[in-house]
Amino acid sequence: MLEAVKYLIGAHGASGYGSKSTAEGVTESCGDLRSLTAIITGATSGIGAETARVLAKRGARVVMPVRNMKAAQDTKARILSECPDATVIVMALDLSSLRSVRSFVAEFESLDLPLNLLINNAGKFAHQHAISEDGIEMTFATNYLGHFLLTNLLVGKLTQTARETGIQGRIVNVSSAIHGWFAGDMLQYLAEISRQKCPNYDATRAYALSKLANVLHTKQLAHRLKEMKANVTANCVHPGIVRTRLTREREGFVTDAAFFLASKLLKTIPQAAATTCYLATNPRVGKVSGKYFADCNEATASKLGSSASEAARLWSASEIMTIR
Repeated sequence: MLEAVKYLIGAHGASGYGSKSTAEGVTESCGDLRSLTAIITGATSGIGAETARVLAKRGARVVMPVRNMKAAQDTKARILSECPDATVIVMALDLSSLRSVRSFVAEFESLDLPLNLLINNAGKFAHQHAISEDGIEMTFATNYLGHFLLTNLLVGKLTQTARETGIQGRIVNVSSAIHGWFAGDMLQYLAEISRQKCPNYDATRAYALSKLANVLHTKQLAHRLKEMKANVTANCVHPGIVRTRLTREREGFVTDAAFFLASKLLKTIPQAAATTCYLATNPRVGKVSGKYFADCNEATASKLGSSASEAARLWSASEIMTIR
């Protein structure tokens, strides 16, 4: 009850920020970010677009890997209209395709740019059952597996940039409190929903699985970065309850009614982007890695999401899936 009250009134936590803090507010004291390059997936709308706008406003070079080039160009134009000196680079990427992920990374590396921030923000909530070209259930493929491969392919560039510049690299994975809704054997369930025919497909459970995978990915990635002695951190966030285009395939009376009833709990998009921007820029979290954050403060992941053995198991399976 106390936590709910704190959320509703926007009480500040140990970080000095809370549920009502905005992306602009948490980056006001971060200084000039003109020396930084950030890759932000899912930056054409919602939380990703706000994250891109705020980081560009603070001076960072923003790279937007996107599937919809028209939407990306519109987002870029809006950023440049507000920040004419901003550098925004639009590149093609379909996270549901491992081939596309590899092509994007090759193209990015050809630009010979540094890389300081990787923000894995893109998300999909597919109502209809679908399988990716790689034979993986589409929500899991987009929300997790594509980001897993993208991160693995870019971690060398992040580490190199941090070593050469002395500026810490940071990886931020956008998850959700819904990760706690999943129970059971992750890999067994993934195998079930990755069949061509899945008559009992549960879109919400599939989404929860993908968000749990984001949490476990963060945990194991932080462990591996520490072993590498890389000057790079990895953390994940629950952005809060916010209505974005993520629900565009679930429009209707029930969805509208649910959001109306939960309106007092909803965040604005600037508020929802705050935790991501906080983890990407604030010096106070420079020594924090492998953690789960909500409202710009460290929070507790689910029991399954806190399991080191599950994180290692998922990592091993993900390596096999991405090699295949």
